[in-house]
Amino acid sequence: MTAATYPRQNPYDVGVRGRCPRCGEGKMFNGFLTLKPKCEVCGLDYSFADPADGPAFFAITFACLPSACFAVWLELAYQAPYWLHLFTTVPIMLATLLPPLRPLKGWLVASQYYHKAAEGRLVRPGEEDDAER
Repeated sequence: MTAATYPRQNPYDVGVRGRCPRCGEGKMFNGFLTLKPKCEVCGLDYSFADPADGPAFFAITFACLPSACFAVWLELAYQAPYWLHLFTTVPIMLATLLPPLRPLKGWLVASQYYHKAAEGRLVRPGEEDDAER
């Protein structure tokens, strides 16, 4: 099969489930956050994918920020001792940070495939760009 024979997959649907962005069937991850070298079903090479710190940024911004606000509120309202923060705030932060990392990374990788995102490069005057051919 070639890439043209696969239907276009919605990046959110396949990415959040950790499936291949081309075929929607193969698994994208080896471990918790490690990408496989390629899809075991369609053979798509995942070397194009570079989500960098995107998943961590989104998880920290949208999940950990509310739990940090909880920690500040707990401290200001009750002047909580450190042991209370250790048993309340730390588990809440971990529970809000770790679960969304994998779906976010899958979504970012699938979005890069869907939108054909690639590393930028400069074209010197007189050189022909690959896109113009």
